[in-house]
Amino acid sequence: MNDQLRHDAPSDDVRIRTATPDEAETVLAFWAEAAEGTSITDDVDGVTRLIRRDPDALILAEADGLLVGSVIAGWDGWRCSLYRLAVLPPYRRRGIATVLLAAAEARFAAVGGRRGDAMVLEANDRAQRAWASAGYRREERWRRWVKPYAEPAAGH
Repeated sequence: MNDQLRHDAPSDDVRIRTATPDEAETVLAFWAEAAEGTSITDDVDGVTRLIRRDPDALILAEADGLLVGSVIAGWDGWRCSLYRLAVLPPYRRRGIATVLLAAAEARFAAVGGRRGDAMVLEANDRAQRAWASAGYRREERWRRWVKPYAEPAAGH
Protein backbone atom coordinates (compact mmCIF):
# COMPACT_ATOMS: atom_id res chain seq x y z
CA MET A 1 0.00 0.00 0.00
CA ASN A 2 3.02 2.29 0.37
CA ASP A 3 2.75 3.95 -3.05
CA GLN A 4 -0.99 3.37 -3.40
CA LEU A 5 -1.93 5.48 -0.37
CA ARG A 6 -2.84 8.78 -1.98
CA HIS A 7 -5.49 11.33 -1.14
CA ASP A 8 -6.27 14.81 -2.35
CA ALA A 9 -3.40 16.84 -0.98
CA PRO A 10 -3.49 20.55 -0.11
CA SER A 11 -1.23 21.17 -3.11
CA ASP A 12 0.32 19.16 -5.91
CA ASP A 13 3.71 19.16 -4.22
CA VAL A 14 2.48 17.17 -1.15
CA ARG A 15 2.55 13.39 -1.33
CA ILE A 16 0.89 11.12 1.26
CA ARG A 17 2.37 7.63 1.70
CA THR A 18 3.24 5.04 4.30
CA ALA A 19 6.69 4.78 5.88
CA THR A 20 9.28 2.11 5.22
CA PRO A 21 11.49 0.51 7.90
CA ASP A 22 14.64 2.21 6.61
CA GLU A 23 13.09 5.61 7.39
CA ALA A 24 13.04 5.17 11.18
CA GLU A 25 15.88 7.62 11.84
CA THR A 26 14.36 10.21 9.50
CA VAL A 27 10.99 9.89 11.25
CA LEU A 28 12.61 10.26 14.68
CA ALA A 29 14.48 13.39 13.59
CA PHE A 30 11.22 14.78 12.17
CA TRP A 31 9.36 14.10 15.45
CA ALA A 32 12.15 15.81 17.43
CA GLU A 33 11.49 18.95 15.40
CA ALA A 34 7.74 18.80 14.75
CA ALA A 35 6.07 16.77 17.51
CA GLU A 36 5.42 17.54 21.17
CA GLY A 37 6.76 15.18 23.83
CA THR A 38 8.57 11.89 23.55
CA SER A 39 7.66 8.28 24.17
CA ILE A 40 9.35 5.16 25.48
CA THR A 41 9.14 3.81 21.93
CA ASP A 42 10.88 6.79 20.32
CA ASP A 43 13.91 4.94 19.07
CA VAL A 44 14.91 3.20 15.84
CA ASP A 45 13.85 -0.21 17.17
CA GLY A 46 10.41 1.07 18.23
CA VAL A 47 9.65 2.80 14.92
CA THR A 48 11.02 -0.09 12.87
CA ARG A 49 8.97 -2.59 14.87
CA LEU A 50 5.80 -0.54 14.28
CA ILE A 51 6.36 -0.43 10.51
CA ARG A 52 7.25 -4.12 10.24
CA ARG A 53 4.24 -5.21 12.32
CA ASP A 54 1.77 -2.90 10.58
CA PRO A 55 3.16 -1.50 7.31
CA ASP A 56 0.17 0.80 6.78
CA ALA A 57 0.20 2.41 10.24
CA LEU A 58 2.79 5.18 9.89
CA ILE A 59 1.49 7.65 7.32
CA LEU A 60 3.80 10.41 6.10
CA ALA A 61 3.42 13.64 4.14
CA GLU A 62 6.26 14.80 1.90
CA ALA A 63 6.79 18.10 0.09
CA ASP A 64 9.64 18.47 -2.37
CA GLY A 65 11.25 15.32 -0.98
CA LEU A 66 11.12 16.62 2.62
CA LEU A 67 9.18 14.88 5.39
CA VAL A 68 6.67 17.51 6.54
CA GLY A 69 3.97 15.53 8.36
CA SER A 70 3.08 12.27 10.08
CA VAL A 71 0.32 10.37 11.81
CA ILE A 72 0.29 6.88 13.24
CA ALA A 73 -3.01 5.16 12.42
CA GLY A 74 -2.75 2.03 14.54
CA TRP A 75 -5.27 -0.77 14.09
CA ASP A 76 -5.10 -3.78 16.39
CA GLY A 77 -8.19 -5.52 15.03
CA TRP A 78 -10.37 -3.95 17.70
CA ARG A 79 -9.54 -0.26 18.09
CA CYS A 80 -8.35 2.58 15.90
CA SER A 81 -5.62 4.54 17.65
CA LEU A 82 -4.08 7.79 16.46
CA TYR A 83 -0.69 9.04 17.55
CA ARG A 84 1.99 11.47 16.43
CA LEU A 85 -0.07 13.78 14.26
CA ALA A 86 2.62 16.35 13.54
CA VAL A 87 3.46 18.87 10.83
CA LEU A 88 6.78 20.63 10.41
CA PRO A 89 6.33 24.22 11.71
CA PRO A 90 6.91 26.05 8.39
CA TYR A 91 4.28 23.80 6.73
CA ARG A 92 1.52 24.23 9.31
CA ARG A 93 -1.88 25.74 8.44
CA ARG A 94 -1.69 24.44 4.86
CA GLY A 95 -4.10 21.51 5.26
CA ILE A 96 -1.45 18.82 5.67
CA ALA A 97 -2.79 17.57 9.02
CA THR A 98 -6.27 17.41 7.52
CA VAL A 99 -5.03 15.27 4.64
CA LEU A 100 -3.08 13.01 7.01
CA LEU A 101 -6.18 12.49 9.15
CA ALA A 102 -8.24 11.76 6.03
CA ALA A 103 -5.74 9.06 5.09
CA ALA A 104 -5.87 7.60 8.62
CA GLU A 105 -9.66 7.65 8.67
CA ALA A 106 -9.81 6.00 5.22
CA ARG A 107 -7.54 3.27 6.53
CA PHE A 108 -9.79 2.72 9.53
CA ALA A 109 -12.92 2.63 7.36
CA ALA A 110 -11.30 0.05 5.08
CA VAL A 111 -10.59 -2.32 8.01
CA GLY A 112 -13.99 -1.81 9.66
CA GLY A 113 -12.90 0.53 12.45
CA ARG A 114 -15.70 2.12 14.42
CA ARG A 115 -14.07 4.95 16.38
CA GLY A 116 -10.71 6.68 16.42
CA ASP A 117 -8.95 7.40 19.70
CA ALA A 118 -6.27 10.09 19.63
CA MET A 119 -3.49 10.45 22.18
CA VAL A 120 -3.09 14.19 22.87
CA LEU A 121 -0.82 15.72 25.50
CA GLU A 122 -2.84 17.53 28.17
CA ALA A 123 -0.64 20.63 27.97
CA ASN A 124 -0.63 20.85 24.16
CA ASP A 125 -3.38 23.42 23.55
CA ARG A 126 -2.57 23.76 19.84
CA ALA A 127 -3.01 20.02 19.32
CA GLN A 128 -6.25 19.98 21.29
CA ARG A 129 -7.64 22.73 19.06
CA ALA A 130 -6.53 20.84 15.94
CA TRP A 131 -8.18 17.60 17.04
CA ALA A 132 -11.38 19.44 18.01
CA SER A 133 -11.53 21.18 14.63
CA ALA A 134 -11.18 17.75 12.97
CA GLY A 135 -14.31 16.56 14.77
CA TYR A 136 -12.72 14.71 17.69
CA ARG A 137 -13.80 15.38 21.25
CA ARG A 138 -12.24 14.86 24.63
CA GLU A 139 -13.52 11.76 26.40
CA GLU A 140 -14.10 12.81 29.99
CA ARG A 141 -15.06 9.38 31.34
CA TRP A 142 -11.67 7.75 30.78
CA ARG A 143 -8.12 8.31 31.97
CA ARG A 144 -5.01 6.66 30.63
CA TRP A 145 -3.20 4.24 32.95
CA VAL A 146 0.31 3.15 32.02
CA LYS A 147 2.98 0.77 33.22
CA PRO A 148 6.31 0.68 31.36
CA TYR A 149 7.59 -2.81 30.55
CA ALA A 150 11.04 -1.56 29.57
CA GLU A 151 13.32 1.27 30.54
CA PRO A 152 12.91 4.31 28.29
CA ALA A 153 15.72 5.20 25.93
CA ALA A 154 18.02 8.01 27.06
CA GLY A 155 16.31 11.39 26.93
CA HIS A 156 12.72 10.05 27.23
